[in-house]
Amino acid sequence: MALVLAVDVSNSVDQDEDQLQRQGLAAALIAPEVQAAFFVSPEPVSLMVFEWSGRFHQDLLLDWTDIATPDDLARVSATISLSQRQTRDFPTAMGHALGYAALKLREREQCAAKTIDVAGDGRNNDGYGPFEAYAAFPFEGVTVNGLVVDASILATREQLIEFYQTTVIRGPGAFVEVADGFDDYEETMRRKLVRELLSQVVGQAEMIEGPSSG
Repeated sequence: MALVLAVDVSNSVDQDEDQLQRQGLAAALIAPEVQAAFFVSPEPVSLMVFEWSGRFHQDLLLDWTDIATPDDLARVSATISLSQRQTRDFPTAMGHALGYAALKLREREQCAAKTIDVAGDGRNNDGYGPFEAYAAFPFEGVTVNGLVVDASILATREQLIEFYQTTVIRGPGAFVEVADGFDDYEETMRRKLVRELLSQVVGQAEMIEGPSSG
């Protein structure tokens, strides 16, 4: 499985909120249930993490790293925890972030499952949007899930969830998880990662067993 985590650092995310999500992600990656989900398959998960904001602002926090042991996860967690925000005061160019993620996934063509997780607290307001990205970039066989942070003053919880459900998520089994503000980011990220990682085992089982005969 190739898994891309895309972290929103647009201008709706202040410095304290950025730290909550950065440290929340670092902690979630080494939570016991998340570690167990990473290693439920005998094949390693290849992980990439980047932060995004404006149309020209996608910055790697972690380039492709194969997660084969708990020590790998510990090193990745430390890298995320020590990372520094690269940009601020830029709008939300989600389509550009998705396009960037799709191109990076081409570096992991050998992976049978490919997933992008987009986390954010707002809707696209810069450049092209998700629909345009899906039409222009290579998304065949790619699942896109969403993590909505209910902390925006520009949109209600219902509006954000609807935007993610109708515009952002893509592919069979795609889903949205919702955090009750940035204080809830770690717990929601744990839940989302477990759900994503366990889905690869279900997919592998279906490929082995083939279609049901009823």
